[in-house]
Amino acid sequence: MDVHGRDLRYFAAVAEELSFTRAAERLFVSQPALSKQIRMLEKQLGAVLFQRDRRTVRLTAVGESLLPHARTMLSGWEAARAAVAAAKAAERCALVIGMSTSPGRGLLPALRARLVSRYPGFRPVLRQVNWADPSAGLADGSSDVAFVWMPLPDGDHYRYAVVARERRLVALPKGHSLAARAASDRDGAVDFADLLDEPFLALPPEAGPLRDYWLALDARNGREPRIGGVIGSAEETYEAVANGARVVLLATGNAPLVVRDEVIAVPVRGLSPSALAVAARRDDERPVVLAYLAAAGEVGPRTS
Repeated sequence: MDVHGRDLRYFAAVAEELSFTRAAERLFVSQPALSKQIRMLEKQLGAVLFQRDRRTVRLTAVGESLLPHARTMLSGWEAARAAVAAAKAAERCALVIGMSTSPGRGLLPALRARLVSRYPGFRPVLRQVNWADPSAGLADGSSDVAFVWMPLPDGDHYRYAVVARERRLVALPKGHSLAARAASDRDGAVDFADLLDEPFLALPPEAGPLRDYWLALDARNGREPRIGGVIGSAEETYEAVANGARVVLLATGNAPLVVRDEVIAVPVRGLSPSALAVAARRDDERPVVLAYLAAAGEVGPRTS
């Protein structure tokens, strides 16, 4: 025998009001419809639940025994509905944020503060993505939003807000001849032309246009770069520069990830500034995603 929750709710309302008229008003249903449902419930149970005459309604012994259980079941169902609603709300407010390295620059706390003010249940989930994926998880859907370096492959598939524009530096071993030249330069910089013959560390080939950008192909006038190795993390980058004569371009804000001990970084003249952005898939219209992008537009772009 299956009894609908609606039937129990109707029964409990009549039992508490002891009036079909008041119970119908409370439930926003017609009295005939309410009476019909109670009769159907009594038929299912095979017992009379109410004694009624023209003026009074009273619970029968069977009705008295059913009432506490009906209340428990209704209460449990309301708790279940509340739990489902809370889970759905939490799911709507959870956001997987992809990144190849920590964005730093105070961006994560600044964006979190803005999102929490709009979505009190906002819950960021940070996800580290290998440098071979320039979309930081957006392309395969494993990230909802991501910190990405421009240019972003298949850029028309995404919407983004630039949060930082930074001069490009070159990381060098401390004993490199260009380190001494930069130290004697008025601006403490080197010309990109002086780097053309250096062996460069490169992103994995899967990084596509982003690999080309950090090799500065657009500034080489058709000269092929010398590839001194492939890197997939900041630690790999540090080790490769510290242990050999290889060099690598990096953004100003990322210098702290590599510069220490045997590695220095100096500005490079002749290169366009790098751009860090927060991006999301263009077809993702979820309010929390759009809010994160809007917040990114409010905090950036920061320039250095």
